[in-house]
This record gives sequence, structure tokens and C-alpha cells, in this order.
Amino acid sequence: MRPTDDLQRRLRELLRQRSVAHGDFTLASGRRSSFYIDARRTTMSGEGLALIGALGLEHLTARGWAPALVGGLTLGADPAAAAQAQGRPLDAFTVRKQAKAHGTGQRIEGCFTAGAAVVVVEDVITTGQSAADAITAVEAAGGRVLGVLAVVDREEGGRAALEQAGHAVEVLVTATDLGLR
Repeated sequence: MRPTDDLQRRLRELLRQRSVAHGDFTLASGRRSSFYIDARRTTMSGEGLALIGALGLEHLTARGWAPALVGGLTLGADPAAAAQAQGRPLDAFTVRKQAKAHGTGQRIEGCFTAGAAVVVVEDVITTGQSAADAITAVEAAGGRVLGVLAVVDREEGGRAALEQAGHAVEVLVTATDLGLR
């Protein structure tokens, strides 16, 4: 067994323990679901940050992506982006849902610079809309998107939608991996 396999196994365990709830839920997309994945309960934990950082960097390297920056739509992407920035000189940014009405009025905050190669990070992909919104904002600001890195794919069409739009997607864990499908 490779050390990465142990990290992957532990991330699945942590997500099941901290982030998966069963019941009747309405998702951000408006869809109903018998399970909810609040990945922030994992991505905002010390152990989760370490696991996601190590596994995410492995996925970036395997894909051949060498981003200057990682980030995505706030709030879900923020801790996952910070995890990727650990352990190597990789800066992070966050994309607001709307530009601020005060201060500099920016929609993208943090270390973002026009022309930078970026990977958009997402905590959970359902429809792919949050990642697509972040991609649109990054490209409008002059960033070059290499692809999308997601902590969890609910396997409800979001990954396929992003890929059909021409964006490569890497996923750390799927709903199937978590025993939800």
C-alpha cells in the first residue's frame, strides 16, 4: 500500500465522521437529497487541512498543473485553497459571489494577479455552478484556469458539466467512495 492510499483512506474516514449527514436536505442547487456533505467540517479541521493539502498537491503534480495560485468561490473553497498553499510556495485567492460595494470593490481577494495560472478549488461539486462562477470571474480578471480540484464530487453531473465546458477536473473523493451511492 502506498502512503497516499493511507491518506486517501483517512480523508474518506474523516469526511464520513465529520461531514456527512443523512436526512432530507435541500441543496444550494434546489435539488432534494437524502444526504448532505458539509465538507467545511473536514476542510476546516487541522487533520483535514493536512490531508487535503498533501492529496491535492499530489493530484496537481500528477495532472502536470503548475499553478501560481489556487482559489475559488467563497466560502466553501477557502479552506481547501489554503490547504493547497501549505508546503510549497503557492498563493491563494478567494472569489466573492459579488464585488464589494466598498473599499476597492474587488470580486477577487487575496494574492490573485492578472495573467496568473490558477487552479480553481471547490469543496463539493454537485452541479458545478460554483466552480463555473469562479472560473468566469477569474477569466474575466485575466487569470488562466488550468483546471478544477474538488475535495468531493457528489456525482450528480457537475464534473461532467465542467468537463463539457472544457475544464479538466480532479477529485479527491467521490460520493461512491463515501458509500453514499
